[in-house]
Amino acid sequence: MSSIMAKKQSFTSLQKEGLSNLKTTSITSANIIKSNRSKSPSIKKFVSEILAGNISYLSRAITLIESTNKKHQKKANTILEQCLPFANNSVRIGITGVPGVGKSTLIESLGSYLIEEKNKKVAVLAIDPSSKKSGGSILGDKTRMNKLSVNENAFIRPSPSSGTLGGVAKATRETVILCETAGFDVVLIETVGVGQSEIEVKSMVDFFLLLMLAGAGDELQGIKRGIMEIADGIFINKADGENKTKAKLAIQEYKNAIHLFPANKNNWIPKVDSCSAIENKGINTIWEVVGSFVNLTTTNGSFDENRKQQAKFWLEHTIQESVTSLFYADKNVALKLKELESSVLEGKSSPFKAAKELIAIFKSQS
Repeated sequence: MSSIMAKKQSFTSLQKEGLSNLKTTSITSANIIKSNRSKSPSIKKFVSEILAGNISYLSRAITLIESTNKKHQKKANTILEQCLPFANNSVRIGITGVPGVGKSTLIESLGSYLIEEKNKKVAVLAIDPSSKKSGGSILGDKTRMNKLSVNENAFIRPSPSSGTLGGVAKATRETVILCETAGFDVVLIETVGVGQSEIEVKSMVDFFLLLMLAGAGDELQGIKRGIMEIADGIFINKADGENKTKAKLAIQEYKNAIHLFPANKNNWIPKVDSCSAIENKGINTIWEVVGSFVNLTTTNGSFDENRKQQAKFWLEHTIQESVTSLFYADKNVALKLKELESSVLEGKSSPFKAAKELIAIFKSQS
């Protein structure tokens, strides 16, 4: 009985004058948070704050882009349109390589070098493999870039790939535009690193950096070939300690391999070298190679031409995605789809015939 009375006295003591009732405080706080969330900033406010380099508003705008809510998408598209005139002023670098090659470590070293030595503002778009259950990121690259994540001149945005072909998130290209508007000089895009589907990242960057490991063996040839053909720079990472000798041999092997590939239209010969992200060696060389690439392609006009072709690609890509979404959103198509799926699974109809029938239904609605 005495212990119960003690607990009761302890609780009532919190309700004395000058102290808030816990339940009341909780409800009040919840109402404030709810009120703030409902007061979404105007488009004008978003654009002005992004232009001012406000990271909070930049993050919120990216969240709108990634949202599947139609109202959010509409607002995000308007924000993008108003930000577009202030974009296209950064160097976009795609960084890929097999899992375990050290992409995150190298990005942190390169980003820190650009900020500290070259006085640049760096944005990192780290694309993580997605969870099949939640759709969220698995690795969380931001947690592995401790030094860079606390630097005021860096912005790191991990995003789930959501199963997108190419190892890049659907909203990655739009996010690049926002980052450029916010004043970032260099945008680093780290991809999942899972094979030839990685090639899609080439359609949104200026320079494509492929990281490799020395002595990886011929078992990776199936992964390397497709990406190597479009790489602008190949660097052997982890060239430290006992790996130095292996790295030298690997450099020569990759240089020989490059001569077997078709020449690039921009007259650039891919550079091959080594680096050690953990020892910060060769990081400056990577940036020098990027600089040489930008200078050459800017001079011969291929830099701007590449950007134009990328814009055309994303126009076509967006049309395809939009049409696909409209197709599956059609109620008549959705109803007939279940019936035809069963027919195909039972072997009563071919997939091709079923597809044509669905397309005919979709066309009849327009």
